[in-house]
Amino acid sequence: MSQPQDISAQFTAARAAGRALSAYPGLPPATLAEAYAVQAAAIARWPDAVAGWKVARVNPAFAAQFPEERLIGPAFAANIHRPAAGDAAACPVFEGGFAAVEAEIVIVVAADAPAGKCDWAADTAAALVAAMHIGVEVASSPLATLNDLGPGAVISDFGNNWGVVVGPEIADWRERESIAAETFIDGQSAGTGRVALLPGPLGALAFTLNKRAQQGAPLRAGDVISTGMITGVHDVRIGQQSRHVFEGVGELRVRVTRAAARPGN
Repeated sequence: MSQPQDISAQFTAARAAGRALSAYPGLPPATLAEAYAVQAAAIARWPDAVAGWKVARVNPAFAAQFPEERLIGPAFAANIHRPAAGDAAACPVFEGGFAAVEAEIVIVVAADAPAGKCDWAADTAAALVAAMHIGVEVASSPLATLNDLGPGAVISDFGNNWGVVVGPEIADWRERESIAAETFIDGQSAGTGRVALLPGPLGALAFTLNKRAQQGAPLRAGDVISTGMITGVHDVRIGQQSRHVFEGVGELRVRVTRAAARPGN
């Protein structure tokens, strides 16, 4: 098999079995093109529909090698969680792998994006927002050191995503300049932060619109876009609970569970 096929086969097999990997399976991608080729091969192997995308900043230390401000990874339908008010979302992570929660703003796309349009900006992307929600990205990979290996490795393994929690809607987002959040892990404050809605989440949406158009698969109505961490990347363990409080909007909770093997694995 070619390297993209080999890497994607090993990552998807580990995810399907709910098991960890001890090392990156091969050489981590050295370019954005190589990284997204592995990601595309992995998406094609995974037996679930892509229902959205996670977005993250590229660490400035890697900017010369990976010259884009952000990266994206798929969020699959089975991993989109919409808990009822007051309930905790049960979110699986890979035992022995990487596991973290991140307070984020989540955008629901209003309409299919036009094919070939690659000049979206934060202000124009606002027209494609159906709703903006408080949310959480559950980052998890079978490889514990995935983030340490840089953006190429992260992109190659589904962007290190294994869940998006969609919380209450931010009904007045068009009137807000920013929103503050705080994350608690097992009742202890783990981080605080504030994000400007323009160009923050809307900038992340614009990047995703452009990237997916360049990849020949524009965003679709209903896609869920998790737009980047606000309070930090908070490592979690199976059995822990997190609470994410967004100023003036509400909160949501996550219960970290063990990723199980898919039927047949």
